[in-house]
Amino acid sequence: MSSRSTSSISTRSISTPSTSTRRHHLWARAAVALATVGILSVSGLPQLQGTAAAAVKAQRCDEMFKLPSNPTDPSKLPWAKGDAVRPETDWDSYGFPNQRQAMDGLSLPDDPAARDRILDKLDKPYKSYPEGTPDRVYATYKDYLKRNGNTDTKYGGFGNWLNEAYIEVYGRQPRGEAFHGKVIKDLGLTGPDWICEETVTVTDPETGESYQRRYDAFNKVTKEAVEIKSGGNHDTSQAPKDRAFLKDPKFKDYKLRYAFGQPQSEDTVKYTDGLKKLGGQGRVTTYEHVSTPEPEFQPGKYTAQDTAKSIGRGADVIRQSPPTPADLKRQLDRIRAADPEGMRVRGPGGVDFSTLELRYVGKPVKGQGLNYSFSANKVDESSGLGYGGRQKAELISDSFFTWLALTPEKFWVNLNPDQPDKIMDKTFGKTDAGRVLLQADLEMKHDYAKDMDPRTGIGKQLFDKLKAENIPCTHGVRNWIVPKPAEVREQNGGLYILDAPLKVNSVPQEVKTPSPNGPCNLTDAQHKRVTELMDAMIVPDIEKKVNTDARYADLRAVYNARVAAEWIRQQDAKSPTDYHAIINSNTVTDWPLRGKNASWTPEQTYKDYVKSFTQGDYSYPCERAGRPGTCVMGGVDFSKSPKQNVTQAKFTAEHKNLPRTTDISVKAMTDDAESRALLALGGNTAAHTGTGGNPTPTPTPTHSGGTSTPPSTPAPAPSGQGGHQPAPGDQHASGGLANTGTQIATIAGAALALLAAGAGLVWLRRRKASGGGGA
Repeated sequence: MSSRSTSSISTRSISTPSTSTRRHHLWARAAVALATVGILSVSGLPQLQGTAAAAVKAQRCDEMFKLPSNPTDPSKLPWAKGDAVRPETDWDSYGFPNQRQAMDGLSLPDDPAARDRILDKLDKPYKSYPEGTPDRVYATYKDYLKRNGNTDTKYGGFGNWLNEAYIEVYGRQPRGEAFHGKVIKDLGLTGPDWICEETVTVTDPETGESYQRRYDAFNKVTKEAVEIKSGGNHDTSQAPKDRAFLKDPKFKDYKLRYAFGQPQSEDTVKYTDGLKKLGGQGRVTTYEHVSTPEPEFQPGKYTAQDTAKSIGRGADVIRQSPPTPADLKRQLDRIRAADPEGMRVRGPGGVDFSTLELRYVGKPVKGQGLNYSFSANKVDESSGLGYGGRQKAELISDSFFTWLALTPEKFWVNLNPDQPDKIMDKTFGKTDAGRVLLQADLEMKHDYAKDMDPRTGIGKQLFDKLKAENIPCTHGVRNWIVPKPAEVREQNGGLYILDAPLKVNSVPQEVKTPSPNGPCNLTDAQHKRVTELMDAMIVPDIEKKVNTDARYADLRAVYNARVAAEWIRQQDAKSPTDYHAIINSNTVTDWPLRGKNASWTPEQTYKDYVKSFTQGDYSYPCERAGRPGTCVMGGVDFSKSPKQNVTQAKFTAEHKNLPRTTDISVKAMTDDAESRALLALGGNTAAHTGTGGNPTPTPTPTHSGGTSTPPSTPAPAPSGQGGHQPAPGDQHASGGLANTGTQIATIAGAALALLAAGAGLVWLRRRKASGGGGA
């Protein structure tokens, strides 16, 4: 494994025990070192195993799934009064067997000649090779190629075929059967009247065509037909049959119930809405029995992992996210074409990865890593937003290690036209974390300039007021971002990130570099009035953008990683963690600038800033020295970070579903019971020791409190609209995190600045394609 791979966060799943036990003890079992491989491979619903897989003949549901005959009163079924969604308090998960998931780290060389050397050795039918071996996988792929003219135009490579066909398609049937049994059990569709796999003959009276339609559950007494789907999609081949069922006079008194394991896709909503119109009042209902499927398998040598040994299907979803919208479209077209029955569940296409943020970080246990959970906005696959997951997670991962590796006095950036030699620490400037902070500082200056435009919007309102009060111009300002008090809950050794909005501060300040608009000479009273108006009108709008605008999403994500890293520092100071050798090593070569930003330099951003400051972002007519003329218009500081601890009572009352959602997200991507607009996805990482030497020395303090030692050179002037001097008292403030515009001061032990809507650390694996295909 190359040294670069030490920064990666790998992705794999792990088997779990039964659902009831898993709810309360998942963390302890998930956090295991790979070396021990002490993992049980048991079913999430053991009592439901057995006959469903082979069932094509109608049978009592309770007998099919070996359940007690204890039917629910029909009037108390969730769909009795119309469409329904399972209460958030009941959202849970279930297991299904798919041992092929253990092969998801297998690879083939991209080079055709090297690939063929591996495949040519397999001269027997693929079924001759044992399941769970590389030969079985390679031979199956070879058979696929042979049947397609020895080309792979459909999947575009072994990796896509492995995930989308060999693993995912193979798991659809057992997943569907497990969810079928779960719905029967949870809803009590038992007793002599509920028959599973019932086939009825339906005839469309308009066309005269007859069909054989098999329903997952059927009740001739209550006159209900139930179709159960583990995902949120419908079976397109069943559409004419269901329409015929609703039109057939024999079934005019029957109701059609659809039960989904995930929220319906947009296409499915349109389909079920059409059935409702066709069937008439109350005959068709939809019910979302929200529950997360968790593949169960025994991990092995070829399970996706790297030295970080991350565990979790949520991380797998990120790993499978394509890099571009075009790649995403091709991926979704392939998946849809291979799934006319609607058996698949939500994948990368249903996640807006640009919103990936930290939600939970567990306690790092040496040799066992930590649990983590991300959140991201849920979107319909048709939105085309489910790309870029790897890149966003890699940014978070690299930033996390950057914050650990560098000593805190290096965490500053500075855009000041008077100080071209003090843009940022040189080492910090070689990282994506540093790039994001500096770019965000520049972005904030542009937003300030836009809001100050006197021709429209807020700027016009501001200058109208100034004109009415005979104030001729506005002074220079310094704007910077600080955290508002964060709401967090530290519980069971981990940290829940509940809410932590950011605030924009602004103070009047000037620089020596002359403005293209000339000086602005104001009285003290006018200065005060300009400041009051800007604070009331301009600053709140910029603050809203920083907290919500997509252009600042990377800043929020990188800062989340800083918060997590500082918390790890504090835990490591108490007892050495797997990160001990990385902390304060001042080596960031494993986490460099990547991708399209690989050649970025701080000087590029500084040059853009100076151009903006001296030439303006735009021009507009104005008065200069009482004569008509033209004027032009051309920051981020995390120095203090207050924390507000949430009491157990408040946490339980306002976030009672969060621990369960987080538990499930360690195993698989799941709907967030805190917000239906969010998804939670994560895993566990047995973190690597990095390149810093002995991983188990006696722990030493890692800036867990107090102020940092001042740097040997003077701190650069803070960044602002003109690179103004620091506000009184904030240059060496305690409790600081990463800074733009003023020297960093270290975080106090109780002062974690935590951003809202979170998640954890996705440790992306970066495996090398090798002849043997191992990870």
